[in-house]
Order: sequence, then C-alpha cells, then structure tokens
Amino acid sequence: MLLTRDGVVLLAATFCYLASTMLANPLVAGFAGALGATAAMMGVLTALMNACSLVVRPVAGNLADRLPKRRLALAGASLMLVTALGQALAPNTALLAVMRLANGAGYSLCSVCMSTWFAQTLPPERLGQGMGIFGLMNALGMAVGPALGIGVADALGYRPALGLSAAFAALSLVGILLVRDGGAVRGAQGARGEKDARPRLSLLDRRAVPAAVVVALFTIPYMATQSFLVSYAEARGLDVPTGAFFTVYAVSLMALRVLLGRAFDRVGFVPFVVASGVSSAASLVLLATMTDAVGLLLAAPLMAGGYGVMCSVCQSTAVRAVGAEHVGLANSTYYMGFDVGMTLGPVIGGALFGAVDLAWFFPALMVSAPAAVAVAVLFGRVGRNRLAGKEANEM
Repeated sequence: MLLTRDGVVLLAATFCYLASTMLANPLVAGFAGALGATAAMMGVLTALMNACSLVVRPVAGNLADRLPKRRLALAGASLMLVTALGQALAPNTALLAVMRLANGAGYSLCSVCMSTWFAQTLPPERLGQGMGIFGLMNALGMAVGPALGIGVADALGYRPALGLSAAFAALSLVGILLVRDGGAVRGAQGARGEKDARPRLSLLDRRAVPAAVVVALFTIPYMATQSFLVSYAEARGLDVPTGAFFTVYAVSLMALRVLLGRAFDRVGFVPFVVASGVSSAASLVLLATMTDAVGLLLAAPLMAGGYGVMCSVCQSTAVRAVGAEHVGLANSTYYMGFDVGMTLGPVIGGALFGAVDLAWFFPALMVSAPAAVAVAVLFGRVGRNRLAGKEANEM
C-alpha cells in the first residue's frame, strides 16, 4: 500500500501548515499599508518570512538528519501558531516584522521535516510516486491559502483573515501529534553492523544550482503577483475577483501536473523552461491589460503553466543533476533557490509598486522569463561540454 495512515495524516498536516503560510502572504502587504507602511516597506515585510526561512533552512536540513522529525515539526508548527496570532494582533509594523521573521523560522522547520518524515512512510520502490502526491498537496496548500485569505479579508478584514492563518497552524500541530511514528533518525548500517558516519555538513550542491536559479527566477514574478495583486486591483479601481485567481491557478496546476507527469522524461529541461517562460510572460501581459474578470481568470492557468510547472521540473532537474546518493542535498539546494525567489518577489514587487506607473508593474516582471531561459541554455551547454570532455578523457 502506498499511503499508510501516518502518511495520510502527514499530508493533511502539510496542507494545513502551507495554507497557513500562503494565506497570510497576499495579505501582509495590504495590512502593513493599513498600519502606515510605505509601498517599499510593504514588500519588505512580506519578504521577511522567506528571508528568515532561507537562512534557517540549511540548519533545519542538518537537524532533520540528527533529531526525530516529530520534535522539529512540533517546534516549527508551534512557532507558526504563535507568530500567526502575533501577526493578526500586531499594532504596528515593528511587531509585524518580528512576527514575520519568526514565522519564517517555523515554516522552514516544517517544510524540511514534513517532506523527510513523509518519505519515511513510503515503500522504497514507490518513493517517486509518493513524493509526487506530496508535491500535489504542496501545490494545493500554496494555491488554496491565498484564495481563502483574500476572500476572508474582503468579507471581514485583515485581522480575522490572519487569525485564520493561526487556525490552520493549529490544525497542522494537531496532525503532527496524531502521527504514530515519531520519525526517529534512521542510521544506515555498515558491513560490520556499525552505523555509518553521518554526512559532513554541506549547504548546497553546485550541480543543482542552475535549477535553483531557474526556479528563483520563476518564483519572483509569482510572489510579486501574490503579494500585490489585491493592492494592484484596488489602485487601478478594478472590480475583479482577485481571490478567484488563486482558485483557478490551483485547479489548473493540479490538472497540468497530472497531464505532464511523465513529459519531462521525453522533452528535457530547456524546452520546458522555454515553454513555461512563454506561459508566464503571457500571464503577466493579461494581468497588465485586464479590465475585468475574464483577463484575470485567463491569466491564472497561464501562471500555473509557468511558475507552477517549473517548480516540479526544476526539482526533478536538481535531483537528476546530482544522482540518487545526494537527493537530500539536491532538494535543499532547490529549496534555497525557491526561498530566494519568495524573498525577492515581494521586495521587487514593493519597489515597483511604489516607484513605477502601474501600467509597467507586470511588464517589468517579465524580465525574469528570458533570464531563466538564458540560465537553462547555459546550463545545457555546460553539461554537454563536461560530458564531451569526460568522453575525450576516457578515449
């Protein structure tokens, strides 16, 4: 059986902690503005969580190999619960900034532990299939959270919506407590029955860096959109259902991941980057020119074909680049690129929102698409040159 009881509970807990995080992300900019923050500061406050996550993630990754997963996941979810409540109750931007930073640490602990813990529940021969389901749950939490948060904020205001973020964190905490297997550290046994030495401390694998850079470049425009879509629509006086953008995005992404599940093996990295770059750019064009809900809702599946698809493609590329014996470090490197994009996206979005005409907000973000293609093409050439050099040396 692929999914055990513990595996199902971990999937639910994963959805809840991601929904908690992503629910707050598109609201923080507007909430900070209501507290008196400038446009640039709105972006910085949104990005603080991911900046902290980027710093904490390598530490969390190494701790996950040395401590029981339940212990770290409980610490992460508890921290997310406390800081989500702190965000909802923050009376000023200073306290909001502190809560965002601490929330990033909790998010980092959960993101590293939950994926490793879930993998331990899977049969080794079906690890890839199981992690694909885990990826779908990630995508669902990252898409449903923003849609729900925007809907609640529109109806009740920022503070109740941020309070809902705390409720999801509490549900994740309950799920973690309900898992029977505590995720104990599993040492590999050597030929003489002795435990193998733990791997040395490493921050990243340079072979996975190109894929990490590409996912960062695709994440920047998505996070800028997620953080400022509501404020952008309000500033332009558009009566559009901004929350529905993320709902359509979620449905489209799940459909695309099912349809394209095996396509990467046949198509390759560079063609995927080109196709996703075109899709992402087209989405930004529609957002820049929209006048009603039609343009908004057409942009959502195109964004899924860009950013959403590339998240899976880049993670697979990172793993392929390093080989099966370094999968953990490859995933860590990939997530560091992901964190960079999630940090820079709101900051760049805030700078653009406050400094350029609104008509140029989304077109300016389109620069990331050709930059990603350039990195992917260079990565392909370097890889071919290294292979050719290896073959020449063997002759």
